[in-house]
Amino acid sequence: MDGSTLQIGEVASRSEVSIDTVRYYERRKLLPRASRSTGGFRLFLPETVERVRFIKHAQEMGLSLEEITQLLATHGGAAECQKVRDLLRSKLTELDGRMKKMRDFRRTLTHHLTACERELKQHGDAAACPVVVEITASQAAKKKKL
Repeated sequence: MDGSTLQIGEVASRSEVSIDTVRYYERRKLLPRASRSTGGFRLFLPETVERVRFIKHAQEMGLSLEEITQLLATHGGAAECQKVRDLLRSKLTELDGRMKKMRDFRRTLTHHLTACERELKQHGDAAACPVVVEITASQAAKKKKL
């Protein structure tokens, strides 16, 4: 091995991922196919480390490997920039939808928590959990419809 190539363990270590992750990215063609040493070891160019870091960062931002593949296929021109813009716009719309659902769910949980606290305060040890009562009533209504 010469000084201008890295073995898979070095790429993984410098990129802070597992060796299996590097192999997986290579199989998915997110990384260029590594050359092989005479002993059969994968040899990667040093810039592979930055590419692996980019892929991990993009995944942490919520991009799928398919979307990352699209990003890596761009060459920086206006057409590619438009594709990236469209992808990011789509991701923001998706994220906004998930955040709305989470806010709605938070309101529901807050409502149930308030109901539980009120019931416990009013009835103490004789309290009937309003959440359980509501769920039971909802299930009974569904069965009645069937």
